[in-house]
Amino acid sequence: MIHTQPCIWVHAVWSTRERRPFIEPAVEKAIYQYLASQLEEAGCMVRIVNGMEDHVHCLFRQNPMLSVSDTIKRVKSTSSNWINHQRMLPEKFGWQKGYAVYSVGSSGLEWIQHYIMEQKVHHRHKTYREEMAHFMRMHGMDDEVLV
Repeated sequence: MIHTQPCIWVHAVWSTRERRPFIEPAVEKAIYQYLASQLEEAGCMVRIVNGMEDHVHCLFRQNPMLSVSDTIKRVKSTSSNWINHQRMLPEKFGWQKGYAVYSVGSSGLEWIQHYIMEQKVHHRHKTYREEMAHFMRMHGMDDEVLV
């Protein structure tokens, strides 16, 4: 008998609208938990969600019945609606259009999970733009497309 057993690990990153520092310390934990819950509702197993005031990183196993773009579109949409409905922030919240997605092999899971966990440490020395350029080069992509 043939069984289908996909294991597609994804590291997704996206920023707040205009990269504004919306995700304040008082609300970040609730936002990250909500993002994780929405990924789980989409059938994705979540390892970690964390970030900074202007962007988030998510490490999850993609549901093979959905496309990555559909998963992220759903998570971004439901989470921005939830944040605004909860009135968590003094002004209207939104995510910036687009996202970055990188595949993660099983041997890289621990490293990327630790990297995501240590976001605040990394960003003492590296800007969001520098971080994204690093990941793009690491995955053989042209970092000239960064906006």
